[in-house]
Parts: sequence; C-alpha cells; structure tokens
Amino acid sequence: MDKHTALITLLCVADQNSFSQAALILGKTPSAVTKIISGLEKEVGASLFERSTRKIQLTEAGKVLVEAAREIILKLEQADEQINQLQNQLSGELRIAAPLAFGAAFLNSVSASFSKNHPLIHLQITLSDDDRKILEGGFDLIFHEGKCDLPGLISKPIGRNDVVMVASREYISSRPHRLRPGHLHEHLWLVYRHPALNQRFWYLHKENETIRFEMPEPKILSDNFDLLIEAAIEGVGILHAPLWSISKYLINERLVLVEPGCGVDPDAFGPHILAVYPSHRRDTKKIHQFIELVKLKLKVIGADITTNQTTD
Repeated sequence: MDKHTALITLLCVADQNSFSQAALILGKTPSAVTKIISGLEKEVGASLFERSTRKIQLTEAGKVLVEAAREIILKLEQADEQINQLQNQLSGELRIAAPLAFGAAFLNSVSASFSKNHPLIHLQITLSDDDRKILEGGFDLIFHEGKCDLPGLISKPIGRNDVVMVASREYISSRPHRLRPGHLHEHLWLVYRHPALNQRFWYLHKENETIRFEMPEPKILSDNFDLLIEAAIEGVGILHAPLWSISKYLINERLVLVEPGCGVDPDAFGPHILAVYPSHRRDTKKIHQFIELVKLKLKVIGADITTNQTTD
C-alpha cells in the first residue's frame, strides 16, 4: 500500500465525513476509497470509522491516526516547499478561500495571472460567504473581511475596505432629492444580507458628522452581492458597496457615487481586507507571492478610481 496516498485518503474522508464526497474530491471511485481505508484498518489492526447507513464518525483509533497523519503530511509538504524554494521554483498545491464577491472583483484575474507565471502550482480556490467554513477550513491562504483573532492564524491588512453608496446615472436623474435622512423613504435600496452586518441601523460619515438612521425597507434584499450590483447598474436603486467591488463600474460610469465624500460604516466587516494564513506557513514563498499580486491589484483598483471617477 502507498502509505502517503492512504493517509491523504484518510484525512479527506475524515474532513468530509463522507466516503463518497472524499472519492469525488480525490478523483477516485467510492469503492477505491473504501478499499484504501479497509487496508489501513487491516494494517493498524483497528477500525478507523464507525459506519452506519446515515453517517460515519471516527473511532478513537481513527482520531489518533488522523492526528498523526496531519502532522506527517504537513511535515512532508513543508519539506517539499523548502526544497523547491532552494531550487527557486514554486510548486505543489495552494488552497485559497475568500468571500464570493472577491472573485469577480480581483481574485479571478489574480488567480489566472499567478497560474500562468507558476505552471507547477495547482490552485484550489473556494469562494463562500460562510465565515466559519472559510476560517476553519484548513486553507493555506484566506482573504477575509472583518476581525480574525483565531489562534494559530496570522492576519495582515492588505487593502482598504472603504464603503460608499452607488447607483446608476439613470436612477440618480429620476430622483428629485439628494440623499438626506428626511428623504430616505423616497429612495429605493438594494441591501446585502449577511449575518455579520447590522440589519437595523446604518451609519453615514460626512466630513466630521456621523448620522445613524434606521435601515429603510429594501427594494431588493439578497445574500448574493453580484445580483445586487447588477440591479444597481440597471437603475433599480442605491447600493452600499466596497470600492474594490465596484471600481470597474465606476471607471466606465455604469455606476456613480450617490454622495461623494460620504462614506458608510463598514460595520462588522471592518476597514481592511485581510490576508490570513496559518502561523506555521509564515515562510511559505508561494503564499507571500500570491498576497503580493493581490496587493498590487488592489492598489491598481484604488489608483484607477482616483484618476477616473467623476462625482457629478
């Protein structure tokens, strides 16, 4: 038996809590995965999983072997990385996670560029708005909004998370009043639903003034940010949006700032985009090179807005 493959299979089954899902991820048949696990059980002389028709779970022996397997695989990966870095080559797998909106805004293009420049690296990209899934998913690198103080993770700010209000020129021209607390009911609102965001109050910042007001009833409420951006472009209403997410639409003027100089409190998302990675990967070259590409992309986005955005 190939012990390395067997341990990788064991970890995948344990992480997915499913033989069939592990088989799908590993590109094997469920029967092949079952055979590998059965071989491991025979070798160690103990059952590794308790199986039923509805679920599987690790036995005590399984937990011991999974913990040992994680350490073994981690040390092998670190050794491979160190050897490759000595040879000035980047190779292996890089597992990255980020919120859905990061994909279209900057991660898609950065991932494509990185893959072209480093043909020996295999990227695995997971986009999800489930913070727990991202932060506890065992990824090599995470791009994140909001606080991250989990043990064993390093988090570094790499970009601003400035939030503004945008709408189409068509929408702005159809409304008689500028945006003021007394006129909020006269506007249509596109609201992003996320468990980390306050759904009762918004805070606007203009010059030295902070205004709190109750969130109006939304015209569209959705947990899909791309859907809301498209609705804003089509003139349906006003959207709160981070600059990084709508920069290209500001540049081509499909969207404009509703109140130039007026910002929206980013709330629980915080003022920064964070790069998060395990502390034991602090010296991993491929992680830092990917981060540098993202930082460059975010810098370009900010520069383009500064030089091209009109505010009328």
